[in-house]
Amino acid sequence: MSLQQVQLPDGARLLEGRRNWWFLGRGGVVRLGGRHVTPEGDLRPDAERRLREHGMFAAPPVRSYALTVLTSTNCNLGCGYCFQNTAQDTTDGSRPPRIARTRLTSETITSILGFTERQMAAAELDRLRILLFGGEPLLNPRGCLELLERASGIGMTSAWMISNTTLLTPRLARQLSGLGLDSVQVTFDGDRADHDRIRVNRADNGGTYDKIVRNIVAASEVTPIRWTLRVNVSQETFGGVDALIDRLAAQLDPSRCALYFARVGDVGIGYANDLLHTGELSAHFTRWQRRALELGFRVSRPGARRPCLTCGHTEGRYGAVISADGTLASCWETAGKPDWEVGTAADGYRPAEATRDRWISCEDLYRYDEDTRVLMRFRDDVDATLLDYLDETERL
Repeated sequence: MSLQQVQLPDGARLLEGRRNWWFLGRGGVVRLGGRHVTPEGDLRPDAERRLREHGMFAAPPVRSYALTVLTSTNCNLGCGYCFQNTAQDTTDGSRPPRIARTRLTSETITSILGFTERQMAAAELDRLRILLFGGEPLLNPRGCLELLERASGIGMTSAWMISNTTLLTPRLARQLSGLGLDSVQVTFDGDRADHDRIRVNRADNGGTYDKIVRNIVAASEVTPIRWTLRVNVSQETFGGVDALIDRLAAQLDPSRCALYFARVGDVGIGYANDLLHTGELSAHFTRWQRRALELGFRVSRPGARRPCLTCGHTEGRYGAVISADGTLASCWETAGKPDWEVGTAADGYRPAEATRDRWISCEDLYRYDEDTRVLMRFRDDVDATLLDYLDETERL
């Protein structure tokens, strides 16, 4: 792989594969030959012109408003890296202090839906996709169900949820699915032993791996819900990822699941991940992705850099994040945190000049002890290798 990094407009990327170059634009992915790229690794003007003519630089139109709602800011797990912790547990236990507890109520739902209607009208959008978020959203199942049921009246066409699934029963899964929930993202912290040491229940310090898997299996038997399995990678979980992939393939239906590998950022107060984005780590990510595909899982497809619909545009143009008490945040990472509010559902966004320092995007709070170019090179190497493999195995 080439070590140089090419900067293209509109979030486009140019990656060097083993036999060709890959252009990743907001309009799609294109295989390029050597004649399209200069010896220095720049896109030739005639190639760029043709890509523009075919709409490869243009972003597809936004079709749905993206609304994230925290139904509960409380959580039943005690993960030390959570960005909603306010400190580490000084007793080395499983109860790190967290942001203040709030729960979504019927009154707040009314305010949120009114706000969302106004935002959708301003963006000229008539479709809505909701993310149920927390804390752990299922600590308030009534709030989840009421929000989805009432949102159908303002154009909600689908919904998804980020949950640890320890509280997901078949009955609740059927109810959520019947109201439009089509997918759930759940996190695994390495293989079973590592996961049960890190992703623990706050009440008794007990492991959660087996319960999570059982609940996914049970929900899958009674609903068409699809699953995104986020695998956290840190110095504590790195050694068990290979075994985890095989274990999940044996326990779950890979055709219903996508696997997503992510290095844990240093977002928890007092938490540090010593695993760096080295060339060696990119080779491991590549191996994990290939094994996942071989076993029938889906993996995230590489693409252009795109602004997040929620936090990549000011004043909630295409999406919003609302905490359980109705306060607005620019991003889910700052929702529920003191001094990060940018408005309320009742009153809308505060003036831009008053919230400029509070408006952050998805990755702004992730802290890496590495140069940005190192991180970009890591992502480029992983993505180019994946595209090569997808091409060779006729999966593109």
